[in-house]
Amino acid sequence: MLPISVCIITKNEEENIEKCLKPLRAYDWEILVVDTGSTDHTREIASRYADKVLDYAWTQDFSAARNYSIAQASYDTILIIDSDEFLLEIDIDAILVSMEETPTHIGLLSRQNHYQMNGTDSVYVDLVERLFSRKYYHYQGIIHEQVVLKEPEKYSYGTYQIPLILNHVGYNGSEEALLEKAQRNISLLEKDLEMHPANPYTYFQLGQSYNLIHDDEKACYYYGKGLSYDVDPAAEYVQMMVIGYGYALLHLNRTEDALGLAAVYDAFAVSADFITLMGLIYLRNNQYMKAMLEFVKALSCKNAHVVGANSFIPSYNIGLINEMMGNKEMALIHYRRCGNFPMALEKIKDLTE
Repeated sequence: MLPISVCIITKNEEENIEKCLKPLRAYDWEILVVDTGSTDHTREIASRYADKVLDYAWTQDFSAARNYSIAQASYDTILIIDSDEFLLEIDIDAILVSMEETPTHIGLLSRQNHYQMNGTDSVYVDLVERLFSRKYYHYQGIIHEQVVLKEPEKYSYGTYQIPLILNHVGYNGSEEALLEKAQRNISLLEKDLEMHPANPYTYFQLGQSYNLIHDDEKACYYYGKGLSYDVDPAAEYVQMMVIGYGYALLHLNRTEDALGLAAVYDAFAVSADFITLMGLIYLRNNQYMKAMLEFVKALSCKNAHVVGANSFIPSYNIGLINEMMGNKEMALIHYRRCGNFPMALEKIKDLTE
């Protein structure tokens, strides 16, 4: 069995660190926690579960902290987890097989990102690079750091998906905590932009940071700036950027501008997320039949990052269109297909009282 070191960097995560570390103790892994300056009880709690708890003077550089944690690990095989992420599912045997078959590649785990929207716990699922050998890889980038090959001239970059799922609750904090996190990220991203002014990924992350604090004007600007470059539509971050841009335009009531995304429909209609977005854009522009067709199409699309993008979200909007057209019974049928979606439950209550 290949030994694994779990490396975690953290700061002031006393509410989450135990929920992160305790499930990891069930596995024969080394757990290493690097604290970057906590002023709460994070370090004390971590010491109950981790094999090593080390201090690191924060230098405004996430990659530097990551690479320090990796260097202090006892084993070459590294699994990166954040302290606001909790183990949900894992198949360790399958992971070990994949690691042995592709030792120079990176394992992608599935992360369920929780956030509040429309009065419910919404979830966006993404794949993140977290399992690799430090002999071949390290981190680059002062924020939203990425795993890169140390010697790209000698080895080829490759990834594979591993059966490991994490719950990520970092976007579910108080407004004050989210504002503090966004401001920290924006400061580092602006610094990164000074060094790499033509990087669309940095513009995307700036858009994400402003979206986190509901600053739609700036989110829209940075998403649009990122999309002005020659980007790959197949890249996950580009797909997220297009969707973020579309929603920012709708939040700003720039509904006619949002219709412009129809020009890139063929490139991005590979997920229910984009198809549902186009349905909402047509709906906001009073093009009800076009909207209905998009929502119906979304229901049959298997690929969706946002939980509900191919189920209760389009069903709710189909119900809404039917209600607007005076077809109460058909509206109720679709609202009832939404399960416990709060907005649908409210509609059912209004139409049946």
